[in-house]
Amino acid sequence: MPIIDHNQAQEVPWRPGYRKWDIAGRDQGVTSTFSLNTAEPGTGAPLHTHTMDELIVILDGTLEVRVDGVTHTVEKDHTLVIPPGCEHGFKVVGDKHAQLMVFFPTLDPYSNGQTAYLEGARPDSVKA
Repeated sequence: MPIIDHNQAQEVPWRPGYRKWDIAGRDQGVTSTFSLNTAEPGTGAPLHTHTMDELIVILDGTLEVRVDGVTHTVEKDHTLVIPPGCEHGFKVVGDKHAQLMVFFPTLDPYSNGQTAYLEGARPDSVKA
């Protein structure tokens, strides 16, 4: 059983103003993906869908979240539960960085056709 020191996790290039550290995945011998993320105000994720569940825990900050065409303001201490096929995207609002935990019940959730971007582009580090 690996015990992961978050301070030793390698950063994954993601988006300008949006930083991501993969904490658990293939290298730890599991079949799910868990990451820690920080995002500056005005940054986030464009509208997209996944073929699997996604859980986003907001540890700090405020997000403007679009889910299936409806916009919500969601603050810290809330979790976004996103089922497969649900159109969603978010941006950080206010003057504070957001801190997020993101979980997928699969490896490589952004590749092999598992994520479809409806607006914007996939991060440069993600293979098509």
